[in-house]
Amino acid sequence: MVPKIKRDKTPEQALAALMRLCAKAERSSGDALRLMRRWGLSDADSRKVLEQLVKERFIDDCRYAEAFVREKMNLSGWGTYKIAAALRAKGIAQPIIGQALEQLAAADMQERLQTLIARRLRTLKAKSPFDARAKLSRYAISQGYDYGTARECVEAAVAADGDEGEL
Repeated sequence: MVPKIKRDKTPEQALAALMRLCAKAERSSGDALRLMRRWGLSDADSRKVLEQLVKERFIDDCRYAEAFVREKMNLSGWGTYKIAAALRAKGIAQPIIGQALEQLAAADMQERLQTLIARRLRTLKAKSPFDARAKLSRYAISQGYDYGTARECVEAAVAADGDEGEL
């Protein structure tokens, strides 16, 4: 594997580059700091550039977190646990994560999970209803849904599928 080449940039070049990147797509402060570290900026210079970007509203972690939550919920079908873990990995503060996750309605989450489980059940190869429940539960939990919601949705899907006589 070829190691990444470290490109040295001045703080002014880094500011201009990040302004261009942030104008094209939403970025978090953690993303910006990682990029500046890769570009060889010192911590002090990175903080100054980040302060300038935040002051001019190129970077707003609240706005980023809300967009990230909407995208991962609606497009990827992620649950709250997986979304929160991804935001923590991006360097977003816990209060901002909590605020962004508040926009998710529990009913919408359960409906989305039911859709995901029904789709997964169509292609699932299970020897018994017990095996199907175990596989579907693992899948739902790996998508970031809590155990209680996952269990409810899996039981409903397996019961409905069992009524059709496919398992």
